[in-house]
Amino acid sequence: MDIRKIKKLIELLEDSSLTEIEIVEGEESVRLVRGGQMAYVPAAPLAPVAGQVPLAAAATTLAQAVEDDQDQVPEGETVLAPMVGTFYGASSPEAPPFVSLGQTVSVGDTLCIIEAMKMFNQIESDFSGTVVAILAESGQPVEFDQPLFVIR
Repeated sequence: MDIRKIKKLIELLEDSSLTEIEIVEGEESVRLVRGGQMAYVPAAPLAPVAGQVPLAAAATTLAQAVEDDQDQVPEGETVLAPMVGTFYGASSPEAPPFVSLGQTVSVGDTLCIIEAMKMFNQIESDFSGTVVAILAESGQPVEFDQPLFVIR
């Protein structure tokens, strides 16, 4: 695919309200996502690399690891991520964390920040009690409805 066409697609994406464009020309395709990453995806499947774990086996291993982690989560009210983004436990790397294990929180207290699309969103507690688990690590991505804190 010609680089001039890709540049034109980028301009089109920037000048519109679209968040994603995907174009397929023969065996080539390009996908542009606003605020995300550009990716080149070949139309033909790639040959497996020696030593790769089959997808089904990797999914089973991941599901088992998640299940094992959930067995170790203390009981209490779970605060879930309301959006996809990057979890931050403090307002800056030098600042103290918003909450720590054993700390008592009230409804409306800030627990963390989730950065999504260059916006910093304060996540507040819906529960009063003591923080008994912090399930996310600062600077790491979180998914929608991922458990972040347990408050008892």
